[in-house]
Amino acid sequence: MSSHNEHADGEFAHPMPVWMLLAVFFALTALTILTVFQASLHLGNWEIWIAMTIASVKATLVMAFFMHMLWDKPFNIIMFLSSFLFVTLFVSFLLMDTHAYNHNIILKPVAESVQ
Repeated sequence: MSSHNEHADGEFAHPMPVWMLLAVFFALTALTILTVFQASLHLGNWEIWIAMTIASVKATLVMAFFMHMLWDKPFNIIMFLSSFLFVTLFVSFLLMDTHAYNHNIILKPVAESVQ
């Protein structure tokens, strides 16, 4: 029979200290407040880039600490980072193309579109 002191295969191997969890929580809260504050500013073309940067930092914090990628195998980290790279490329290509058709869009007032 196995004793209770032996580790099972599915047991959690790297518990995090409470101070680290709280630091990540407060960082995510501060970045969320920064995102809300940034939305009230009128920064022109920079708005989307600032919002995406803040969102990327928040996603990195969640991935590193709450998904425990900081302690995971390097192959899994490479897979996650490459997926972020490809999403960034796809969104960048999408944003580069938006100026090509903006002049074709005709915005109608809401009252006209309802009738």
